[in-house]
Amino acid sequence: MRALRFTSEGVAAVEDVPVPEIAADEVLVAARRVGVCHSDIELLEGRYIIPFSYPIIPGHEWAGEVAAVGSDVTDVSVGDRVVGECVIGDDHFGFSISGAAADYFVVKPSWLHQLPDELDWSVGALVEPFSVAYYALLRVGDVDASDVLTVLGAGPIGLAVTAAAVALGATVVVVEPSEARRSVALQLGAAAAVSPEDAETTLAGLSNGRGSDVVIECSGRPEVMASAFELAAFRGRIGFIGIDVGRSAPARLGLIQSKELTITGSIGSPGVWPQTLRFLAKSGIDLSPLITHEFGSAEATDAVTTASTPSGVIKAQITFDAPVPAVR
Repeated sequence: MRALRFTSEGVAAVEDVPVPEIAADEVLVAARRVGVCHSDIELLEGRYIIPFSYPIIPGHEWAGEVAAVGSDVTDVSVGDRVVGECVIGDDHFGFSISGAAADYFVVKPSWLHQLPDELDWSVGALVEPFSVAYYALLRVGDVDASDVLTVLGAGPIGLAVTAAAVALGATVVVVEPSEARRSVALQLGAAAAVSPEDAETTLAGLSNGRGSDVVIECSGRPEVMASAFELAAFRGRIGFIGIDVGRSAPARLGLIQSKELTITGSIGSPGVWPQTLRFLAKSGIDLSPLITHEFGSAEATDAVTTASTPSGVIKAQITFDAPVPAVR
């Protein structure tokens, strides 16, 4: 079978490898769509938040079709359309253990969720990043049509927050320096998408001078994180979702008290995948503007190269088309 492998630091290759065997309690999945995430680039460059070793097959944003099941597996069947979580106890699928960027890959049934019929393969491969965005909104709580909500940063997660918040009824303002990404935010239903220097003026106009009822920080840049306190309204809610480790920036922390702000942080999407899938299926959100580049499995290294040069790229996806049931 064909697989994308990171063979050593900075080296990616499409290789022919054996179809993996499954144990009695395992499932063999045929990949259909696999997204390339910035975390995959960090893995290739030798950096990740938990230990790993090369060679490794990446791929934690995926949708696939069940190709075979072990003798003890009863809750999924050959032909089922599935997606799967990537934080598996102490392991991270696609990082510390091999992932989905291959014709076939092995998972445990407990990791899997059925992909609703309303969602195609490309949206299925966006469930993982969308679940992170949706979880952040759940953590902030009670987002609805009464809210002016500001998204700081329009990368894949920030744009997913935009789409979800629009579906919840909020008036969404996206703050992003890239004109191309601002354009995508408008396609997803944002009421306004502005450069950082125009944020306060735009918010004042849309909120009658109140400020932002909800601010979701998605850039992970400390100076942008500090600006969330400035943009929030009195008794506003702030959610920090962008990740930064080790850097700092000055912030007017007294605003937390004087504005009576509620602040939450979130990481990943623990426990919310079933709810996320129901929300995506029933809301009718169109996430296709997030997918800017598509590649066949033979071009998987091109997908990685493209994703590592983010100018003009939001999400690159790889298509796989191995047969089901698998030829053993």
